[in-house]
Amino acid sequence: MSERSEEFKRAFMYDFGTEFGDTSLSAGTNVLVSGPPLTGKRRLALELLAHGNENGQGAVVVTTRDSADRVLNDFEKLVSDPEAVDIGIVDCVTKHQGRSAQDTDVVKYASSPEDMTGIGIKFSEFVEEFRVARGLDGIRVMVDSLSTLLMYSDVQTVFRFMHVFTSRIESADALGLHVIESTAHDTETINTLKQLYDGVIDVDDEETVTSTHPGIDTAQTEL
Repeated sequence: MSERSEEFKRAFMYDFGTEFGDTSLSAGTNVLVSGPPLTGKRRLALELLAHGNENGQGAVVVTTRDSADRVLNDFEKLVSDPEAVDIGIVDCVTKHQGRSAQDTDVVKYASSPEDMTGIGIKFSEFVEEFRVARGLDGIRVMVDSLSTLLMYSDVQTVFRFMHVFTSRIESADALGLHVIESTAHDTETINTLKQLYDGVIDVDDEETVTSTHPGIDTAQTEL
């Protein structure tokens, strides 16, 4: 780890805003956002990205479920100035559905949710662009979702990929928010993947959010 990175991690915090109890996490933190379907996990993660964008931070979304158009539309609804957002989307859906697409400044395309090498390359390109070309210190990353990755690859393959991916987030001094459907997988799978994360945000059927992070008291809020 570089001297700059060590100093940055000590000084820089990603705040969640008043709606989430003013929680702040240090640079390089990865969080698992877990809960049953239709409980607002995706919206919560997008809101945390949008909160950072309003404060001059970049956002990178790896989407394995929705097209880039939908992600961008949903994200722009959460920010005050959609024309001023710094967002990069790695779309793993469009080409997988047989549609042609070319990379742009906002969207880069992986061939499918199985294309983990492509996902990693496109993600790294956005991080490099945000940190070097745009000079953004803070980058918030959302992966939506691990459950889709597990539909196409076994848990060992996903674990190895996410081990590398979360390490890249840590090295980039970013904040990672990784969404998973808690009821779609057995306990062993969930516990295996949890080893990769520094904290967990659980959303239950009542849309109650419970956050657990090292060094921070467990906090609850309502979506």
